[in-house]
Amino acid sequence: MMTTSAAMQSYLANPMTRLATGSRVNHFLPSTYVPRLPRNATVRVRSMAEKDNQEQPTPVVATPPPIPQAPLKPKVSTKFSDVLAFSGPAPERINGRLAMVGFVAAMAVELSRGQDVFAQISNGGIPWFVGTTIVLSFASLIPLFKGVSVESKSEGFMTSDAEMWNGRFAMLGLVALAFTEFVKGGTLV
Repeated sequence: MMTTSAAMQSYLANPMTRLATGSRVNHFLPSTYVPRLPRNATVRVRSMAEKDNQEQPTPVVATPPPIPQAPLKPKVSTKFSDVLAFSGPAPERINGRLAMVGFVAAMAVELSRGQDVFAQISNGGIPWFVGTTIVLSFASLIPLFKGVSVESKSEGFMTSDAEMWNGRFAMLGLVALAFTEFVKGGTLV
């Protein structure tokens, strides 16, 4: 505060400033104009807090250790429209799980009976497909409607990301198997 006061007094007391401004403050001078203080001007700043701290030692107060808190979990929506939305948690996971079961079942039946995917569907495969779809869909939706996120149950080797990628590869594999058998006109193996 004293520095500012000294700078203002030296600015207003400067004879060059009086000539240029006519003894009053000129509003047309550039705002970056800063008068030079004489070299012999010294400014001392003293702090009373340092003197007080030297005389009285601060008492040591034992603080309790911080209480560990569980990390905050993001709120999971349980609305039907949010769970089954296009980018929601259910559609791709359910389709991936069905594709994993479908790919393994199609390959197992093809190896044991020698039937391609289209023959399996036409020879009684539709009731098995519908039943498996209903059971896996309900099993996947019940935890999501209770507010349990897939990522919260994801630990170790089989994470939620690994399940997602396995489901994606199974969907591609099942489509590629059906397309290859259609073009070939028979079983793959």
